Amino acid sequence: MSRAAAVTGMGLLTPAGTGARALWECLCRAESTAAHDPALAGMPVDFSCRVPDFDPAGLRNIAWRTNRFIQLAVAAARMAVTDSGLAPGGWDAPRVGVVMGVGTAGMEHWPGEAEKLLHGRLRAVSPLALPRSIPNMAAGEIALDLGVTGPNLSVSTACASGATALGVAKDLLASGRCDVVLAGGAESPRASQMAAVCFARMSVLSRGRHGPSGASRPFDADRDGFVLGEGAAVLVLESAEHARGRRAAVRAWLSGYGASADAHHPTTPDPRGGGASAAIGAALAEAGLRPCDIDHVNAHGSSTELNDLYEARALCRIFAEPPPVTANKGSLGHGIGAAGAIEAACAVLTLQHQLLPPVANFTRLDPRIDLDVVAGTPRRRTVRAVLSNSFGFGGQNAALVLTRA
Repeated sequence: MSRAAAVTGMGLLTPAGTGARALWECLCRAESTAAHDPALAGMPVDFSCRVPDFDPAGLRNIAWRTNRFIQLAVAAARMAVTDSGLAPGGWDAPRVGVVMGVGTAGMEHWPGEAEKLLHGRLRAVSPLALPRSIPNMAAGEIALDLGVTGPNLSVSTACASGATALGVAKDLLASGRCDVVLAGGAESPRASQMAAVCFARMSVLSRGRHGPSGASRPFDADRDGFVLGEGAAVLVLESAEHARGRRAAVRAWLSGYGASADAHHPTTPDPRGGGASAAIGAALAEAGLRPCDIDHVNAHGSSTELNDLYEARALCRIFAEPPPVTANKGSLGHGIGAAGAIEAACAVLTLQHQLLPPVANFTRLDPRIDLDVVAGTPRRRTVRAVLSNSFGFGGQNAALVLTRA
């Protein structure tokens, strides 16, 4: 069994609000956060799930030079460090790492910069165009802000990026390279009309026939696509030795990580669920658990027809009888690169509260799916281990096993 990583702090900026309490209350109410989005006016789909009341002016030293996904990342990292009880300057900076998951990165300024280029106004192109938008700057700006000098990287596995980042961070701790890693994901695809149009043209977004608030409905028979979201989640992960040495309060343990590739299609998942089930099996093996030891599944549950169906098949390949399933995207929309990290944080909260939040907008199970989907009201249950799934374009799969502290 690989050494588990202690989760000692969480920083959360989600469409439910700021912090763990706002997120948990929204999930337990099965409340959708989707609404019309002025930034998407005139787009084929003009609604999204937005982080409310986020003012980047509070990040005065970086707001002027960064795009929204970086701002969300830095704000979440500050919150996570405070929550953990660690203090920048009081840690061994070369032994502290940062790993962030990013999918689309910051595309919101590219149309304007491209227009300058097309009109020959080369000297008008902003020198900030690259550093404000490239994926690695989510991790880079966190390091600059907090004075962290250990391993620093961003990973991009599409919609699995946030979960992959947590797995890579766990590996850094297990290898002995770091004592602490700040890990998670950050994304704001709804801030970019280009990203929104691309997703719409791929026919993966809900067209909102149930209205914006009813659009995201994982595993429901009437689902027709996902809703763009945004947000950031940063978890403070520590080696067991480091956490014990400073008597840190441990929220949960990241006990297993598995990854795989479908090698099937650029955007469509493997219909047999083979790649997904391989990642799940690897995560269980690393955690030293059997399928029957999992009490709850926090599904990827994107609300697209094929993804939900094929994930259900993967779960049925692993579990003789899958445990109760929830899917946070019904409430939060799809945070793309941030989604896996936000959902891992939701799994931590489930372990802490011993309560399974229901899936928003779930009214009727797709008859092709054989899962116990939590619906209506939260379900009380003894939860010792949670499986959290994340899958992305390119057939990239990541599975995390989190266990009770």
